Amino acid sequence: MKHPGRLFVPSLPTLWPGMLLSRPKPGALPPFSSPNVRYFYFARNAVWLTVKMLGLDQGEVLMPAYHHGVEVEALVDAGATPRFYRVGNHWDVDLEDVARRIGPKTKALYLTHYAGFPGPAAQMRELADEHGLVLIEDCALSLLSSDGSVPLGTTGDVGIFCLYKTLPVPNGGALVINGPRQYSLPEPPAPPSASTFSHTASALLQNLELRGGPLGRSLRGLIRALGHGTVKAASIERVATGTQHFDRKHVDLGMSPLTKRIALAQDLESIVDKRRRNYFYLLGRLRDVVPPLFNQLPPGSCPLFYPLVVQEKAEVLARLRARGVDAIDFWKRFHPACDAAAFPEVAQLRRSVVEIPCHQDLSPEVMADVALVVRDAVKADRRTRKRAG
Repeated sequence: MKHPGRLFVPSLPTLWPGMLLSRPKPGALPPFSSPNVRYFYFARNAVWLTVKMLGLDQGEVLMPAYHHGVEVEALVDAGATPRFYRVGNHWDVDLEDVARRIGPKTKALYLTHYAGFPGPAAQMRELADEHGLVLIEDCALSLLSSDGSVPLGTTGDVGIFCLYKTLPVPNGGALVINGPRQYSLPEPPAPPSASTFSHTASALLQNLELRGGPLGRSLRGLIRALGHGTVKAASIERVATGTQHFDRKHVDLGMSPLTKRIALAQDLESIVDKRRRNYFYLLGRLRDVVPPLFNQLPPGSCPLFYPLVVQEKAEVLARLRARGVDAIDFWKRFHPACDAAAFPEVAQLRRSVVEIPCHQDLSPEVMADVALVVRDAVKADRRTRKRAG
């Protein structure tokens, strides 16, 4: 059996140099197709603005117990109070629990679509309308996904998106306002150009390593070392993406023009097709060693990653990273406002789900190597536990 050596499989898609010169294409999916949209540096900025714009401060917002935490921080900072509802061990929203928790102070329902898999937007819409509530659709992990023919983010009063998790852009979040009511929202200022350049250069270097093999890895290491020294000497403020906490000083920061240019030049349909292809490959190659969280990929879904369910998360992550697969520990912590003991299914999810990359940069040949590495990591973990037991 073939055992791949040291790979380089980044968790996010990389930036091809030609993308900087590509012509814009018409966007057929939100937020690019939406008539009423505002772009931000972070999706969390859109959460904060939604609370202020829709008058949700001083009220309660029902949110899923399975959350990242930064969206909860943004909501709290804006003045709203989070209350949490049950999510099952297959990312399924307990609609009866949502209905039970709606009270006199509830102003909005918050629905998260996890990793490209659609949540029950239509049913949540019915609940919201029945009680006169706002529905917020969090699509930060589900850009380009649809529930069948219905694009995610178009059922709620607002849809919130993150661009840089799915597309090779340096920053970017979006707030889409649905329905006939128009809101006068100022265009936020662009971020520091030096910060945007730093993120763009990093994505280009990752592409160099992905395409260039050992030589590309060496060149990337050399250029990164030189670049870090230059950034430090020039005192460049790099506004990091993918951070764990909300920072009020960045709430008014907009998306860079370069991000918009790169995003609009993407072939969105091709991205969806490639991600689905890679997901299906992993599903077929891994389901016999690890029962999948989902046995199928719903029509229209654009998977952000393959959710691998393991018992010893830290050990499996270490093995994957040692072999060059940049797997991610998915959402391991509760926000302090949420009582972890009240949601045992979510606590188990936080202990067990690992992100395996399946993005559009990864060819079928690379996915074959990824599958072998994952299988080896899971089998090694089982042998270790068997000896310990």
